[in-house]
Amino acid sequence: MAGGAQDNEEEITGINVTPLVDVVLVLLIIFMVTANFIVRETVEVDLPRAANGGETVQGLVNVVLDKEGKLYFDGVEVTEADLSRRVVEAVSKDKDTRAIISADQTIAYGRVMRLIDVVKGQGIAKFALNIEKDVAPGSPRG
Repeated sequence: MAGGAQDNEEEITGINVTPLVDVVLVLLIIFMVTANFIVRETVEVDLPRAANGGETVQGLVNVVLDKEGKLYFDGVEVTEADLSRRVVEAVSKDKDTRAIISADQTIAYGRVMRLIDVVKGQGIAKFALNIEKDVAPGSPRG
């Protein structure tokens, strides 16, 4: 009976995935360990880019408080009431509008906080405080 050998063969119905699981777990451990060695900047500042100096990036506004206490919105001097109105206009154009707030270091902390409150109170949830990065002594400023 030559056909009897075929009757006793069993079909393979499953695939052994144990080696695959082992490899995935090893890779997961490697990625988790090496992720701790990635260096990230702790201060993130979004800088505007423009085709020419007079335009700002869509969805990004600049608010500046100079050392005399003058307030500027995108390079134009404004009052606090005008600032509120202009922020509302910017948010109505783009709900994801972000702001970069710059203030002279001699300005009182409370005044800067009021400026932040005005910006956040009018609907801008994401903002960055503009800072000047420290430069090592003896290196050229750039």
